[in-house]
Amino acid sequence: MGVVVWWVVLLAPAAVGFYLPGVAPREYKEGEKVELKVNKLTSIHTQIPYDYYSHKFCKPKGGVKQSAENLGEFLSGDRIENSPYVLLMRYDEYCKILCQSKLSGAAAQQFKHSIDKAYHHNWIVDNIPAASVIDTEQYVTTSYSRGFPVGYYDRVVAKHYLYNHASIVIEYHEAVPDGNRIVGFYVEPFSIAHKFPEGTSYDPKADVRPVLETCSAERAMDLDLANKAERLFLRKGEKITYTYDIVWKPSQIRWASRWDIYLSMDNAVPKKVHWFSIVNSLMIVVCLTGMVAMILARNLRRDISQYNKVSTDEEVDDPHEETGWKLVHQDVFRPPASAPMLLCVFVGTGVQVLIMALLTIAFAAVGFVSPANRGSLMVVMLLLFVCMGSFAGYHCARLYKTFKGQRWQKATFLCALLYPGICFAVFFVLDVSLATYGSTGAVPLTTLAALLALWFGISVPLVFLGAYLGFRKEPIEFPVKFSNIPRPIPAASWYVAPPFTVVVGGVLPFGACFVELFFILSSMWMDQFYYVFGFTFLVFLILCVTCAEITMVLLYFQLCAEDYRWWWRTFLTSGSTALYVFLYSAFYFSKLESNMPVTYALYFGYMGIISLGLFLLTGTIGFFSGLWFNITIFSSIKVD
Repeated sequence: MGVVVWWVVLLAPAAVGFYLPGVAPREYKEGEKVELKVNKLTSIHTQIPYDYYSHKFCKPKGGVKQSAENLGEFLSGDRIENSPYVLLMRYDEYCKILCQSKLSGAAAQQFKHSIDKAYHHNWIVDNIPAASVIDTEQYVTTSYSRGFPVGYYDRVVAKHYLYNHASIVIEYHEAVPDGNRIVGFYVEPFSIAHKFPEGTSYDPKADVRPVLETCSAERAMDLDLANKAERLFLRKGEKITYTYDIVWKPSQIRWASRWDIYLSMDNAVPKKVHWFSIVNSLMIVVCLTGMVAMILARNLRRDISQYNKVSTDEEVDDPHEETGWKLVHQDVFRPPASAPMLLCVFVGTGVQVLIMALLTIAFAAVGFVSPANRGSLMVVMLLLFVCMGSFAGYHCARLYKTFKGQRWQKATFLCALLYPGICFAVFFVLDVSLATYGSTGAVPLTTLAALLALWFGISVPLVFLGAYLGFRKEPIEFPVKFSNIPRPIPAASWYVAPPFTVVVGGVLPFGACFVELFFILSSMWMDQFYYVFGFTFLVFLILCVTCAEITMVLLYFQLCAEDYRWWWRTFLTSGSTALYVFLYSAFYFSKLESNMPVTYALYFGYMGIISLGLFLLTGTIGFFSGLWFNITIFSSIKVD
């Protein structure tokens, strides 16, 4: 418990918002060009991203060029490309005409579909995403959200309106003389049916373009001017004139704090809720630790004293009849009768996932992984997982040798391929589904080849290397040997029966992490940023401690009922946490408000493999805590 408190004190500053951006700050001189990039179009209702230029937007004159992307960006569906917007540092521009395009029937229908599904633009300037400014009549304050919508649907007149004017506000901080750093990027969209003066029209080849009647060339677009102008509704043959304003505003915000606005976008998720999550989890751990101390320390000390006294007292003619967990000492370390190889594979893979998760969250907590470095979190997870293959092979092989298994090649093969194979199969099926929609979420064949290279080129060889070392190692030594004839197991009460203990075992670990789980799911599926990994690290440690303690408590009750079949039981007891996580994710799915079958497949497919990984992780923690518990208590008694 003292270790947990120490980590709370140590990582509290990191949890509040410690941030190493992952990129060096760039300073712009006055008049220097600032590149505005566009990313995929996204919707939280469909989870199907599309390329920005798949819609009828203005394209740059020199052609669309894709920015260099890492593996993580490809897997998350990012497609970062250049744009025709021209931004010059500290040079304001008003009512700038970008281009004009005529809508075909298919293009108009595509825009309507994107508006109905609430698709958003995702622009990027100096590696920070655009936040949209949304003024509400109900509240005096101005709220911010990530990205800005393609348009909106007016239910009163039953028309779709397209946002074709973007009022861009960029905040800068002058760090050094003539050295400006961008610290804020906001976009306020408007729908305006632009009109040219009578007798003039748009000519893309003309050097001087006519001044529009519907927006001012002297000041940025405001609500009064926008409300007076006619809105642009979508229809076949409509000519859309895209325009934009650029306003540069000085700011006192430091470059290292420029991401803070994205943390406070959702007012329903204040920092106090994160602290509530930690306090809630710590209270569960304190109560559970007290229960463990009271039941195990007190009862075990009495049991061990009684067992040792009875076994050495030769003067008593009628010795006290032994009852309880000592009676199963000749059977407790008997190899599991059901699927021992599969248990070894699960434990080995669980160790791999556990180390990967622990290191990934630790790296993120100290700032080595951040939203500023897109795709870095996924890349770190993949690399750590494949590099931890040796630990999976080692623990799988040594445990299988302890069980006196003979088919070590098959066990190693399953350890290397089972869980990664399930993940890749689900990913491939979902990737094909996205490809049929023309989505950027469908990764290219080169990316699939890279994943297979990581799997078979690094992970599989490391698993076999670890298995080789594990089989050379001596089996796990137990304090007592098991007999040749299994002891009959008496009928158990309902509260120590496997169904009850397995179902109950995951309740407390889930209760220790479900509050923070809400934030994590929001970042995954609601297009929100999450980088308070200090909280995540603390909750993860608390989850591990809770899994270990609840497993030992339930194992003690099981042994007292003279049931020695604990190998699979301990794994399933704490592993059932994943079941509650999956059920909670099913409840959370209603927030997406989706009725598309592909969205159901994407959501539950990915949450399924995530829950399976959590099942292996938490089950492994329960297994090793149960193993340590049995070795400890049975090495403390004297047996004939």
